[in-house]
Amino acid sequence: MELRFDDRRQLDVENAALIALIECCERPDTWSSLANECLVEGSAVRVLRHRMDPLHNPLREHEYVPTNEQGSLFEVEDMPSVEYTTKANAAWNQANQKVTQWREQSLDLVTVFDDRFPSRLRSVVDVPPFLFAKGSLLSNDLGVSVVGSRKCSPEGATFAHDTACMLCERGLTVIAGLAEGVDSFAHRATLEAGGRTVAFIGTGINRCYPASNRELHKSIEKRGLVLSQFWPDSPPTKQTFPMRNALMSGYGLATVVVEASEHSGTRIQARQAQRHGRPLIFRDVVLERTEWAQEYRNKPGVFVVRSVEEVGKALDRISFLDNDVDTLLGNILDAKAQYA
Repeated sequence: MELRFDDRRQLDVENAALIALIECCERPDTWSSLANECLVEGSAVRVLRHRMDPLHNPLREHEYVPTNEQGSLFEVEDMPSVEYTTKANAAWNQANQKVTQWREQSLDLVTVFDDRFPSRLRSVVDVPPFLFAKGSLLSNDLGVSVVGSRKCSPEGATFAHDTACMLCERGLTVIAGLAEGVDSFAHRATLEAGGRTVAFIGTGINRCYPASNRELHKSIEKRGLVLSQFWPDSPPTKQTFPMRNALMSGYGLATVVVEASEHSGTRIQARQAQRHGRPLIFRDVVLERTEWAQEYRNKPGVFVVRSVEEVGKALDRISFLDNDVDTLLGNILDAKAQYA
């Protein structure tokens, strides 16, 4: 879905409304459900106004309801509380100030309304409403995640390094989470090879975690891209890293699992990759050493490899399948156009 706004000011207005909706988020809504609602409607401003006063601000699906039937769309229990309306108005005013302040602080806010927003992320069900970025954004970035243990073995480190180099040779972006271990080896190998790497972090964009990767973090900002789905000064928590892993899955074409323990956070990315319809490439030792990974054996879109060469062959197969689907869809659309 492509959304266009005429100027920066109009985009700022939409961004502020989106931030206000997030600030007022209450169950059963989630940040992602609000983002999807805004994408479907094509405007956060309309969604926010509708939530504050649905009777006088119908969404597009209600636009063509006859006037005499309009009132029947809303039951008393569907009407917002005075508390919500007051809270939303205050949040909207504060959000306008925040959007201005972030720009003054040279913080790059990229929401789902921005045409720079990563296209693959916009298409997943758990799309983040916004990202903060440092570095070079590419909307259609062709990349593969390389993930694994923070305390990886020498063999795992070598496999991550060599896989990253192979991806660079193919012109693919290397995606990882800037953690110690496998992630760091993949990022560093990519920079050494002159390739592009994207780091998803589990903190706000103003923070650097772990501190041991501070210089690597800065290098990726200058030569690649660092992305955060959290407020700028958010600290690391047990929840933020699994959330970060989910975005890595949605951003890339596939995920390579180099090494993992039984309770590794990599499990979350594997689960999300399946949910997003993204292929998974497991190094064979991961299935040999963990019960959770064995559950993926023989599932569609799952490959088990013993070498970096086999990772490349799996990517060739994935590319072939994707091209077949694209061709099929193209033929269907052509046929539809001929008989329309």
